[in-house]
Amino acid sequence: MRIAVYPGSFDPLTNGHLDIIRRATNLFDVVVVAVLENEGKSPLFTVPERMELILRCTDGMRGVEVRSFSGLLVDFMRGLDATVVVRGIRAVSDYEYELQMALMNRELHPGVETIFMLPSVEYTFVASRLVKEVFRLGGDISHLVPPPVLDALRARLGVTTT
Repeated sequence: MRIAVYPGSFDPLTNGHLDIIRRATNLFDVVVVAVLENEGKSPLFTVPERMELILRCTDGMRGVEVRSFSGLLVDFMRGLDATVVVRGIRAVSDYEYELQMALMNRELHPGVETIFMLPSVEYTFVASRLVKEVFRLGGDISHLVPPPVLDALRARLGVTTT
């Protein structure tokens, strides 16, 4: 069985993330969406809240599991017997960072490969940070996040947008 891990903070999950998850399920038997426990980033949503949102948004997708992890990604992967890291690349700046991470992961665990996936064109500019910022300023993000995420943002931030 081919197990891939799609790690990230997912604060919040966007339609760009969902695009990568959907497409990764066509390549692997199991795609573990791994929510990083990194409170140093001052997340808007707690790890359990992010996991619940991902579960709701991926309900019905074959082979998707949602878990959290802390520490080294390669240690988490060893515990799952996973061999592939899936990462989305939107721009050259993403590639430079992700290349360093992929090479370090390979150094720490030579059996791990990283696959870079390009998002669908309509999501190439979508980033969780930008989604939160635009939402806080009253912009319409309904086409950038799944409905459960939009509802959670409204509830958390008390912003009323379309």
